[in-house]
Amino acid sequence: MTQKLKVGIVGGTGMVGQRFVDLLDQHPWFEVTAIAASASSAGKTYEQSVQGRWKLTSPIPEAVKNIVVLDASKVEEVANQVDFVFCAVDMKKDEIKALEEAYAKTGTPVVSNNSAHRWTPDIPMVIPEINPGHLEVIAAQRKRLGTETGFIAVKPNCSIQSYVPALHALLDFKPQVVIASTYQAISGAGKNFTDWPEMLDNVIPYIGGEEEKSEQEPLRIWGSIENNEIVKANAPLISTQCIRVPVLDGHLATVFVSFENKPSKEEILDRWQQFKGRPQELGLPSAPKQFITYFEEENRPQTRLDRDIEQGMGVSAGRLREDSVYDYKFVGLSHNTIRGAAGGAVLIAELLKAEGYIQAK
Repeated sequence: MTQKLKVGIVGGTGMVGQRFVDLLDQHPWFEVTAIAASASSAGKTYEQSVQGRWKLTSPIPEAVKNIVVLDASKVEEVANQVDFVFCAVDMKKDEIKALEEAYAKTGTPVVSNNSAHRWTPDIPMVIPEINPGHLEVIAAQRKRLGTETGFIAVKPNCSIQSYVPALHALLDFKPQVVIASTYQAISGAGKNFTDWPEMLDNVIPYIGGEEEKSEQEPLRIWGSIENNEIVKANAPLISTQCIRVPVLDGHLATVFVSFENKPSKEEILDRWQQFKGRPQELGLPSAPKQFITYFEEENRPQTRLDRDIEQGMGVSAGRLREDSVYDYKFVGLSHNTIRGAAGGAVLIAELLKAEGYIQAK
């Protein structure tokens, strides 16, 4: 590729927006040319707009420091400067839906980190290794929106990335019941320990809306396209508890699962080791070479040691063993703001580019 696609980040000053900025620095296919945020940030340079609230350990990339932040609500102004946008805004759901559709109707593809459109029937919610075929529904969505080139695609909730890939590799054995408890980092709430000191030495056994997402979104990912809409799968039955723990990054899950056709432990480990998806086949820039890494050690995966595996884009598993109530139990781990948020969205954009859905305007 000789010329990079021009990218806008809508909601670029928040934690996920900052992660987009970081991940896109020196990206081989994409270049950030516009950053948009609330009206209060508009008119400032990006460096000025995040002064005192830059949440990452890496510095602000030099390439974006002097970009003047635009008002995200001025859709045409932003859209005219880019080939597509990433969206990670902090607004009410109805406002997010309207904003993302407004961008799409300008002919601008939208890759969203937000939850607002995850259940819109003709909008694909994608983990690129798992359900790339759902992108086919974009044609129907474009017709509904009245655009030839614009559309919306979304990534799923960050918590499910820690266990859905491991289960997906085992779908041939027909998982019937899944019980998962997730232990979720504070960055999932857009926080660090400086601005959320109440989390130090503390566990909060509730994250609003998270359990419903964790139980239902995997079924949509495993669903099928019928009459130009994505219809969710009816199995497995999933029950979850989602808990906030004093960890900066990384969502860990403990998982119990029963199958219609129980595999051997060796079969499970082989499926995890061998699993590859469309991103690996295409050699996409952000795709992990090894999607699922299994640790033999009894005390792995550990959040701090293993969340950055494959630059934060891989998922890891460990402690696979038979269970006295269910067939098996295991532990899963993923990086919530990389694979589970901005990195996952970048990988979706790479897939959309490779499959011809995103092109230069």
